Parts: sequence; C-alpha cells; structure tokens
Amino acid sequence: MKLVLVTILALSVVPLLLAGTLDIHQLRMLAAKNNVTCIFVFGDSSVDPGNNNRLRTTFKGNFPPYGKDFPNGLPTGRFSDGRLATDFIAEAAGFTKAIPAFLDPKLKREDLLHGISFASAASGYDDLTANLSSVLPVSKQLEYFKHYKIHLRQLVGVKRAEEIVTTAIFILSMGTNDFLQNYYLETIRAKQYNVEEYQNYLVSRIIYAGFVQEMHRLGARRLVVVGVPPLGCLPLMKTLMDQTTCVESYNKVAFSFNSKIQEKLHIVRRVLGIRNGYLDIYTMIADAVNNPKKYGFTETTKGCCGSGILEYGLSCKGMTTCADPSKYVFWDAVHPTQRMYQIIADEGLQALNRYVFS
Repeated sequence: MKLVLVTILALSVVPLLLAGTLDIHQLRMLAAKNNVTCIFVFGDSSVDPGNNNRLRTTFKGNFPPYGKDFPNGLPTGRFSDGRLATDFIAEAAGFTKAIPAFLDPKLKREDLLHGISFASAASGYDDLTANLSSVLPVSKQLEYFKHYKIHLRQLVGVKRAEEIVTTAIFILSMGTNDFLQNYYLETIRAKQYNVEEYQNYLVSRIIYAGFVQEMHRLGARRLVVVGVPPLGCLPLMKTLMDQTTCVESYNKVAFSFNSKIQEKLHIVRRVLGIRNGYLDIYTMIADAVNNPKKYGFTETTKGCCGSGILEYGLSCKGMTTCADPSKYVFWDAVHPTQRMYQIIADEGLQALNRYVFS
C-alpha cells in the first residue's frame, strides 16, 4: 500500500483539530516559521496519486469507482474514493489541494514548487516486491527525484533549488506489500526468511541499505516515516483467512515491524542529523475498527467497493459502491477511505510538530 512525506488534516465527529490540537492557521504559521517549502512523497498505493498510470502494470486505480469523492468525481490513480493523507497535509500547509504524480504528463512547472509524489502502488522496501508487480522500487523513485532536482534548478536556480529541498518535508510510506504480497501471498521471501528475519531485512533496507542515506545525500533533512497498518484488520486478509475479526497473528507482525522502525529512527537523527518523525497509522486504524462510533463510522468489516471483502484494484473496476463512503473505514478490501485518511492526517500534523519541527 504505500520514501516520504505524509500529511493530513482530520475532520472527525469530535474534530481533533478543535480539541486542543493544531488548527490550519497554527499549522501554516509553523510551516512558515520553519520555512517549509515543499513536500516530497515516496512509497506505495497509500501515497501514489497516479504514477502507476504511466507504467505497464495491472496495479492501477485510474478508473471508476476510484475517485468517486475526488473533485469532479474523477479517478486519478489514487486507490481511494477521494484524496490521500498527503493531499490533506499539503492543503493544510497552504501548498496545494492535491499533490501531483511526478510522471503525470499534465504536470506544470509551477507544480514543482509545492509538492510532488514519486510513489508507486504495489511497491515496497524490498525491490523484489516492486519487481513482482512491475512498479517503481524505491531506487527508481529516488532516481526520479534526481530528475526532479534538475528541473527545479532550471526553474529557480541552483541555490534556491537546494534551499527548497533541504527545507522540504520528505515522507516515506510503504511496507504493506512486502508482507501481504511478497511474504504471505507469494511466499517467495517466506522460503528464505522467518518473519522476524524478514522484518530485520526490511528495516536494514530502510536504514542501512541506502534509502535514508541516499535521501540525506540528495538533501533530505526532515523526514516522516509511516508505519504499516494492522494487516490482520484488512478485509482482504480476513477473507483469505476465513475470519470475521482481525487476524491477530498478522497484526502482531505489523506491530513488531513498526516497533523496529521506530527504534532505528533514533539512530537516523543521531548519526545523519535528519529530523524525523514516525506516523503510527497502526493504532489509528485499529482504534477506528474497534471503536467506530468514536469517528463516525458504521462499517469496519468490509470496504465500500463491490462486496467489500475481496475487491481492490482491477477487481474493483466498474463495481457498485456503498452509498456513503464516509461511514466506512475501508474503501476497498485493502485501502482506506478518504475519511479515514483525513483522520490519519491530524496525527501526521502532530508528528511534524512533535518531532520534525522540535
């Protein structure tokens, strides 16, 4: 589902932004005070606004009913009914309402100044994950970021381009596909590693194999890393395991992996000097599933598209949907609704305030 910058502004039943947390005005003041210039996003379908539209892959969401609640009801390639967390945070920071895909042929020169996503649906920290689906691995996403920097220098000059990059926020959001597709469904890595060994391998890819180091070399000084969701609560996984409740064994794997990421981020700050924060979507989604009324949800067991228990991506194409996606935690059998992304957003803003701007 999901290197880079994540965002978002929550509108819950009891709006978190109005309950002692950051409001939009405060956020924009913080962004200005800390000279935040731009948002760069890397990851998987959790933050891909349409890069996969330009790839020869079946992992796309550029057809109805995806985009049902996006402005003008247009499918853009986002795997949701509307906007993603990164879109909300960019809007809250005063940049743009929708972060464009770097590979979008309609990308304008001025878009380079606000925020760009290099993310690719079905990608992961493990290059094999991306290769299985013919999508962009992290290494290719970073290569496109180098191309972006060339265009930015041509637009604003070398000095200003470097200032924009070093004061931008980078978001990294992926990991779900590494486990779901590359370990549990395809079982390729499961034949090579036990689950803890694979967790350690993925963490080493993030911290030691060059992802964060390369970002730092390219100018990253502010980073938000997004954890993986409670894998066992995804409707698809419950269906495959023939369970009506969350599959705890999968949730334990996700929780353990997230803990390992958080431990290593302290090293990143100390050794590389990158200010970084961790966005805990595991806790937020698990809480929404277990306490739906708290957030205004009425359906947590299935997605809004089709039957809600199996469909995602191409299998969701042309399917009927629920009447009100805002009442659902999940849009399809894997991905959250725009409403859930809004809720995640507020915590993303808090993570920026607590860890990146501190």
